Amino acid sequence: MRGLRGLLRGAFVGRLAGGGDLLRLLRPGVGGAPEALARPATGTLGEQAAELLRADPWQLLAVPGVRPEQADGFARALLGAACGPDDGRRTAALVGWLLERAALQGHTALDAEAVRAALTERAVGDPEEAVRNAVEEGVALVFQEGTDPTEPDAAYEEDGEAPADAETGTETPEPVQVLLGLDRYALAEESLADGLARLMNACEKGADWAEAAAAAPSPSAAELIRTAATAGLVAHSGGEAARAEPAALIAAARGLGLRALGATHSADGRRRLAEAVGAPDAAVTLAGLLSGTEGPGRDEDGALALDLLVVLDAPQLDVEGAAVLVEALADGVRLVLSGDPGVLGSAGAGRVFADVLAARACPQVVSRTPDPGPIGELVSGIGIGELTQVEAPGKEVVIVPVRDAGEAVHRTVQLVADSVPRAFSIPAGDTQVITVGHGGAAGTRVLNEALKQRLNPGPGRFGGFDPGDRVIHVPAPGRAVPGVVRSADAEGLHLECGGVPVVVPQERVESAVRHGWALSAHQAAGMRWPAAVVVLPGDAAAGLSRPWVYTAFSRGERHLSVVHGVDQALPHAVAQIPAQERTTRLRALLEAVPTPDAAS
Repeated sequence: MRGLRGLLRGAFVGRLAGGGDLLRLLRPGVGGAPEALARPATGTLGEQAAELLRADPWQLLAVPGVRPEQADGFARALLGAACGPDDGRRTAALVGWLLERAALQGHTALDAEAVRAALTERAVGDPEEAVRNAVEEGVALVFQEGTDPTEPDAAYEEDGEAPADAETGTETPEPVQVLLGLDRYALAEESLADGLARLMNACEKGADWAEAAAAAPSPSAAELIRTAATAGLVAHSGGEAARAEPAALIAAARGLGLRALGATHSADGRRRLAEAVGAPDAAVTLAGLLSGTEGPGRDEDGALALDLLVVLDAPQLDVEGAAVLVEALADGVRLVLSGDPGVLGSAGAGRVFADVLAARACPQVVSRTPDPGPIGELVSGIGIGELTQVEAPGKEVVIVPVRDAGEAVHRTVQLVADSVPRAFSIPAGDTQVITVGHGGAAGTRVLNEALKQRLNPGPGRFGGFDPGDRVIHVPAPGRAVPGVVRSADAEGLHLECGGVPVVVPQERVESAVRHGWALSAHQAAGMRWPAAVVVLPGDAAAGLSRPWVYTAFSRGERHLSVVHGVDQALPHAVAQIPAQERTTRLRALLEAVPTPDAAS
């Protein structure tokens, strides 16, 4: 039954069949707000939500936003004295909830010991049995990394002798790490590893790339072209200026008559790549390529009609999207994953680019092209953990100290509306504000409200929006598409996103559209603007890390203003707080697959 929960997740149900029954069922346990949960519960569990919840009230935890204490309250109201903390239904639901929450933080699996500890905090008396029950029920899958010491022969070497401890001479089996994961991410990682191995082993040399490499615009571009000529999978890393190298590879491949294309995370990245290649049809967004709305379409076998695909902004690839992409590539296609390892990772679960680099299963090309100017110098230092003062004679980098969040908001509005346009002739619409979070006294919500009042005041007749408002459209989790409101009618909110008209239905506006003068760094990843204003109020210190600062500070092409109110927390974050580790299995899977000689 719990497998059914996963299959039904995300299903859309236009009406509430038996809605009254569900409302009556929810009323005792949700503190008088059944209307708020009835629709999402039906959307998650399907039309039989009431029946499923009667049989297992803790399935309410599958509904987004529901916390364990709410599900426990609902279960107590429904079951009375039969409700207990070690009920197998409760413990299985808690395991699933922990893994789902971990996926939102980027993990595709969790250490079993961490799951057991979290269950203990939730009053589970026998966490070991709870984990075993969750695995038996199909809520979680179990994986072992290393050698299992519980199996008689697992820790022994080929000669029949167990490895001995260097000091005591006693036999010491290699420690094993037990991981728990959801089947969707396990299948995605295994499919992705198999697909990447297939591409690595199916590559044929084909065309002669020597002349194209000799004509490359830089040594790093020439190295990338030579490497892609002989490998089915290549990892390319570098900063913003290094994007010229995959552009040169795409142009060279097209010059050889190959069907070559570049895919980016955002429409802005697509525009910049197309300009670098010199061909409007040479770049697509990854979402557009996979949906079929952009790119060459599919061949008779259903594969993308390509010979070479370069994926820029590769750190933004989550494991499920990457698995779908690789599955769509035919044998013999060359895949190049290109990106900046210093930026924030994907919004979805996994760390595909980092795992490919760490596994060293394919050739890697590291760009030697530095990012230019004071902003490039500043960001390069951040990448190695150093926050240095740079010379900026043209005021390319400006630090604006503030005492509190209120002053931070005031100075930010002043910079966007007055100072940057006057000093650099950059209109307010080309300046992006980036802050640490959505909440707080200087988060995106407060900043967007202040910026709207100054730049496009209006009554917000349609869900808080007016024509001319800058917005972010979120068509799917992890995708943030900048746009401008054009109009609104009974059909919905009419946007223009990258020159493309988009209509957001009325019922989706509240959840899918936000004002976009101010963004988080995660939302801004993969995009750049002529100017960026990064806001660091005092309450933002806890949210800072080196990848966050690196990402935020590198979004401005010509100018960067830093509204600085975190004192020494900024250099501390750059020097001492690296990227948050994500627990994944892809690296180990890639290290285990057979690879061609080119990978070594």
